Amino acid sequence: MNMLATILEQISGMRLPLYAVTVTVPRWPDTPALLMLHWHGFRKARHYAQPHAPLHEQSIPGSALQFNTRWTRFDDIEASVLDAAWQLGAWDIERRDRRGCNTIGASEQEALECRQAFGDNPFMPGDEDHLVSEAPDRGDMMALAARKGYVKWQFRPVRDGVWRSVAEDDTLAADGSREPPCPLSPRELTEPECAPVIYRFGRIERLILP
Repeated sequence: MNMLATILEQISGMRLPLYAVTVTVPRWPDTPALLMLHWHGFRKARHYAQPHAPLHEQSIPGSALQFNTRWTRFDDIEASVLDAAWQLGAWDIERRDRRGCNTIGASEQEALECRQAFGDNPFMPGDEDHLVSEAPDRGDMMALAARKGYVKWQFRPVRDGVWRSVAEDDTLAADGSREPPCPLSPRELTEPECAPVIYRFGRIERLILP
């Protein structure tokens, strides 16, 4: 599962800076993984129901891609995410491990977060304008996650990202990247975690004066 190569291919095609990258997978072995790329940029558009309305600026839709690589351990996916985040210069990765929102006692907020994790727009059901999807099983993945739970990783890249101009990190090359291999290893995932797990990559060794 080479997520880095896929992300770089998408960057080359879009020619836009990335704001964030998320990877989500249902908490069930050998299921597809969903990669979502959140772009920073705007385009001129008008509402589809008002073809003669004035043009207005609209955010560039995110990209959703599906990985069907066979896997049996979450470590397999996490190692690929760690490698991509490391080489793309992310300061850290946040991992959130969520229970199924169909669980008795689950809140509306949990259901909302589950839908957002799989690229659904809970405020406008059926509206896909916010996403360009190449993930045919996204709905089934979300339904499985609602029953079994899901794991989501998120990072903000510096290389080819909107964060390059503000990055303060002594581990980065001039273009915001890092050389492999990634020095961190996946952490075991057991029961759903209440708090996020943070993998820290960046560091600052110089003195920054106000």
